[in-house]
Amino acid sequence: MPQAPTLPSATPIPPPQVWDIFCQVIDNFGDIGVCWRLAADLAQRGRQVRLWVDDGQALAWMAPQGAPGVTVHAWPSQAPSGGAGDVVIEAFGCEIPAAFQHALAERAQQQRPSVWINLEYLSAEDYVERCHRLPSRLMSGPAAGLTRWFFYPGFSSGTGGLLREADLPQRQAGFSRSAWRAQHGLQDSDQVFSLFCYEPPAFLQAFASAGPGTQWLVTPGRATALVQQLLPQPLAAHVHLLAPCSQPAFDEMLWASDLNFVRGEDSLVRALWAGQPFVWHIYPQDDNAHHAKLDAFLDWLQAPASLRQAHAAWNGIPGPDGGAVAWPAVTATELQQWAQCVQVARNSLWAQPSLAEQLMAFADEKG
Repeated sequence: MPQAPTLPSATPIPPPQVWDIFCQVIDNFGDIGVCWRLAADLAQRGRQVRLWVDDGQALAWMAPQGAPGVTVHAWPSQAPSGGAGDVVIEAFGCEIPAAFQHALAERAQQQRPSVWINLEYLSAEDYVERCHRLPSRLMSGPAAGLTRWFFYPGFSSGTGGLLREADLPQRQAGFSRSAWRAQHGLQDSDQVFSLFCYEPPAFLQAFASAGPGTQWLVTPGRATALVQQLLPQPLAAHVHLLAPCSQPAFDEMLWASDLNFVRGEDSLVRALWAGQPFVWHIYPQDDNAHHAKLDAFLDWLQAPASLRQAHAAWNGIPGPDGGAVAWPAVTATELQQWAQCVQVARNSLWAQPSLAEQLMAFADEKG
């Protein structure tokens, strides 16, 4: 009796990589905003992500639905029972707790070490390409002898790229600007400016220059406090104070606006993807190091003179004579010129792998 052929055994499917992301909220929710987008993006690409955060309250409005594959945990006083993940990310120089460093050392002794990455702040400055992917061996502490890798987001092909979720083009293609505006009580013909800022010196100049017909969408927090302090009360009908919203809803506001005032790191990236004119309020530093950082970004952007003037005025950067820079007259021609500049930059960024893709490739390489 003939025997049945032997069927090849199925290749077992390896479990998904576990990624640990550590985030400490400093003041303006930018850190947690970047870390949540990264965690959700990695999970969408098949990774299992544990987000460790010292203050996760903002996620209640920033990401109310959560994300499949992402779990959020309080800042740990001890390592999880299963030990450290396959990849461990320290975001923006936050220090992993000692107990978790012990877990990293134990894993290194018992099996393949975790790939330990220090995810740095975003910049267009020259040092980014020089320092990207450099190793740093720990000389002391619970994880002495292990290697931590520096990973720099950036705008050029020699950096780690920018956060860009895989479905972003589909989301933008399916977005209706007219429907969004109608839903929010705005007309297609309205000039709409969104305001997400710290306390820009040139706000009143920009507000007056825009004219009474411009609709202002004012985000909660410091932007709302600013307009309540500087503008006559009660606010005019064309000034709209917004409620906190999710990250996807924030993106849509940028897509629907004619000019976006953004601040920090996360909203700068989202403004680039939006392809609309924007002015960036860079995070101010006591030693004015942010001046060079802003100049490097505007150089990369190849910003026209009027856009550079707007950034100098908005950020309170003095002119060559040491005096304050005046807000430029922002006409339809300027807005069109700014939009073309942003869209050229965005097209170059589309051609580069995203930050999550590059992190995944780096982890596979070093693991």
